[in-house]
Amino acid sequence: MELSDFGARLCRGAGILHLMDDLGQALAAGDKIMMGGGNPGHVPEIQELMRKRLQSLIGDDHSLRRLIGIYDPPRGEGDMLRALAALLRREYGWDLDEENICLTCGSQGAFFLLFNMLAGRRRQDCRKILLPLAPEYIGYADLGLCDGFFRSYQPIIEEIGQDMFKYRIDFSRLEVGDDVAAICVSRPTNPTGNVLTDGEVQGLVSMAADHSIPLILDNAYGLPFPGMIYTEATPIWNEQIVLCLSLSKFGLPAARTGIIIANKEIIRLLSGLNAVVNLAPSSFGPMLVSDLIESGEIIRVSKEIIRPFYKSKMERALAALRHHFQGLHYKVHVPEGSMFFWLWLPDLPISSHNLYARLKEKGVVVVPGEQFFPGLPPGWQHTRECLRLTYSQDDGEVERGLELIAGEIRALA
Repeated sequence: MELSDFGARLCRGAGILHLMDDLGQALAAGDKIMMGGGNPGHVPEIQELMRKRLQSLIGDDHSLRRLIGIYDPPRGEGDMLRALAALLRREYGWDLDEENICLTCGSQGAFFLLFNMLAGRRRQDCRKILLPLAPEYIGYADLGLCDGFFRSYQPIIEEIGQDMFKYRIDFSRLEVGDDVAAICVSRPTNPTGNVLTDGEVQGLVSMAADHSIPLILDNAYGLPFPGMIYTEATPIWNEQIVLCLSLSKFGLPAARTGIIIANKEIIRLLSGLNAVVNLAPSSFGPMLVSDLIESGEIIRVSKEIIRPFYKSKMERALAALRHHFQGLHYKVHVPEGSMFFWLWLPDLPISSHNLYARLKEKGVVVVPGEQFFPGLPPGWQHTRECLRLTYSQDDGEVERGLELIAGEIRALA
């Protein structure tokens, strides 16, 4: 079968496809330790909260009809939009209303629409998305519909103590050319757990304003919910910013609910794309959380349940990593947020992709670092020396996985 350019580009073996396929096969087989995926952990309090909310919805005939039998408008379920706008005005003083918000069928779909609405081929040129530091989220890499869709920059690496380091944006090298359509960063960053400082975010806001382009802030793990940040960070939004949120890491990955907060013109355009591509976003996630948003409970739950759950898992996993990796040459990015360790293995004698393959044979699924550097010129050895590990799953499985990873690295020495 002969594919179109669009079909060939999106079906050619994307990194995110390999990741999800690996995870699906490993879960189906049931014989692997899952330390590669982005599936959130199972937080008992959140699952109980959602169980009660779902029982309430299906017990009411009117709510059940809305939940499963009625299309929402292209911008999404109205009660959630109004409740979220009111919450953000009340909590943070942001000057917005429901017309500044659009729901999408998951964050991945949101970024596909958003990136290609702003960037891509225009006449003879391909306008770009600027990633101010790499590594960045693997799911961005294959969303663009033309070659050279991303431009990214190496970060400054600050080594901290014996076994940690932190990436920082190198503003001295960062350039926003005329071919840049938008700047995009995740906060916390997937894969590293890096949280950009308030100063770094303000620097990017200023650069975006100077060039009259949007700054896209991917807060899928961040503020105001699910709040998986373990350091100081301030929620920020203005009309220069396109703020992207999600219900996945709140505990509803299967609900596929992305949230875009932006100026009204961007939201109007995204709503049109939603109508063309999806007709309407799902009602399921919005109806499950609308009451939590209206009451403000979603922020309290994020602070008091979700954040402590993941922070304590991170601390236990970090202690296990340090125990099993004693004597090895390694560094971990300071785990400031999300649910990942970004493991740097300086002088690794094989590529991280080859190490990933060896670990899979040993029963541990991780993600090789090479796939997290879209738009970066080739040749930086660091890209071949890193792994992304998740600590969101069962603590015992995570520790066993870390022990196996350490053993394989020792076997390579």
